Amino acid sequence: MGATSGRHEVVPAEKLALGIEIGATKCQAAVGNADGRLLETMRLKVDLEKGAPGILAWLEECVAALLAAHSETRLQVAAIVAGFGGIVESATGRVLTSVQVSGWQDFPLKAWFEKRFALPCVVMNDTVTAGYGEHSLGSGRGSKYFFYTNIGSGIGGALMIDGKSYDGQGYGAAYFGHTFLPDWTANAPGGRRKVEDLCSGWAIERRLRTADYVPAQSGLMRLCQGKIGDLTCAMLGQAAKEGDAFALQEIDRVAWSLGTGLSNVVTLFSPDCVSIGGGVSNLGDVLLEPVRRVVDESVFLSARRRYRIVQSVFGDEVVLVGAVVYGARGLAWCGGAHHE
Repeated sequence: MGATSGRHEVVPAEKLALGIEIGATKCQAAVGNADGRLLETMRLKVDLEKGAPGILAWLEECVAALLAAHSETRLQVAAIVAGFGGIVESATGRVLTSVQVSGWQDFPLKAWFEKRFALPCVVMNDTVTAGYGEHSLGSGRGSKYFFYTNIGSGIGGALMIDGKSYDGQGYGAAYFGHTFLPDWTANAPGGRRKVEDLCSGWAIERRLRTADYVPAQSGLMRLCQGKIGDLTCAMLGQAAKEGDAFALQEIDRVAWSLGTGLSNVVTLFSPDCVSIGGGVSNLGDVLLEPVRRVVDESVFLSARRRYRIVQSVFGDEVVLVGAVVYGARGLAWCGGAHHE
């Protein structure tokens, strides 16, 4: 596991929080303020072989370092807010499981943070944390009914109604990536597959790296210099922008699945804004435009032309922004956990 850090000028005498993102590809931790400004950030590339123990060892080290860096001024960190990539029991902050990283089953993450660092802690699903950031300060600002989804190593969802996240029975809700669609990758008709297994960054790259999947004449082969194991989503987007027929076809397939799934979300919940984040969203309009077309064609009349589909503003920092804003605004210690 390799970690990096960055530090910016600190503004005196403001309330701060420590925000954490725990994902399957990367982990991040940052000190920030109520305006979403990240003052100091540390990052880790996740080693899946080390699983949860490796991530916890890094968190213990980097959180202690971040807190120590702000212990000698009036900039006291008031709370820790962690966005976790998996299923969380909202009332207790206990992790029930991670779909992608081993070792997290039934882990008391909130209690772990509070015991080690003597600060109040809130643990939320990472997509919910990101949705809070986008709704508060980003692409969903001013939205009354807001839906956020990330397309990264996995795909999640967060539904915000009047500024509050909808949490179902207390174990999360709006798990968009785990809804099912027709499987256009199957050899026989009639199959179904999760949105995440068709459209996540990992799913797209698995297909691209399968032998004989990418045609020899595709511009993707030039971009990866013939090494299909090096193909990435970014290369797919670049090839599509260059007019490569295969890349455009592959993105259309992904857009059909995403758009069909999102049209169901819009039809069911009628959000006025749908925001798409995560690494795959960095493809921009080459992906978002066909997604918009599919949703426009598929959504029920009651919602048609009453919503917009936009790209996340905060990019790779969206979970951190949501976490520090949630903590610095006092919600982490005023009984507002998960719903305000």
